[in-house]
Amino acid sequence: RIAIPLRDNMFASDTYNRYSQFNYCINLTTVDLVGGIRNTVTTLLLQVWRDEMNQEIDRINQVLPSTRVNEKAAAISQWIRSVLGRMEHYRSEHRSLLK
Repeated sequence: RIAIPLRDNMFASDTYNRYSQFNYCINLTTVDLVGGIRNTVTTLLLQVWRDEMNQEIDRINQVLPSTRVNEKAAAISQWIRSVLGRMEHYRSEHRSLLK
């Protein structure tokens, strides 16, 4: 189990664009987010957006147990980008609906 903030570019890749931060963490199966993302999700205007965001946030803990040990950091990094991208999309939609 690790606890991390939802921040892009947290993990550096090598010259071959590979991530190795968790290569020896065989038992890494759970990511807990620290920070206020869950609170931010609750402020989204539509329930369907909140549901989709919560599903995306929880997705990593569903896929991580079956992810190969040398691919865990890349999976987490990709997941972070996905969550951030989706959150930005919903924020933008939220702003346009309020106009």
